[in-house]
Amino acid sequence: MGQAGQGQNQGRSRSNNLVVPQANAALQQLKYEAAQELGVTIPQDGYYGNYTSRETGSLGGYITKRLVQLAEQQLSGRSNQ
Repeated sequence: MGQAGQGQNQGRSRSNNLVVPQANAALQQLKYEAAQELGVTIPQDGYYGNYTSRETGSLGGYITKRLVQLAEQQLSGRSNQ
C-alpha cells in the first residue's frame, strides 16, 4: 500500500521530452489556444490533478488533432491553414 494515491509523479522525471526542443514555445502556444477554445483553464503550477478526465482528454485530443492537421499541411506543401 505505502504511498498509493500520493502524487503519482512525485520523484519521477518526465518522459515526454521533445524531439525538437526549439518547438517548445509553439507547442505551449498551441496548448493555450486549445484550452481557450475549449474553455479549459491551464493550471499555473502545471498540476492537472484537479481536472477531470474529460477536460484533460478533450484538451489532449484537440491538440493532437491540430498537430495532425499541421503535419498534413506541411506534407502537402501548403502553408498556414
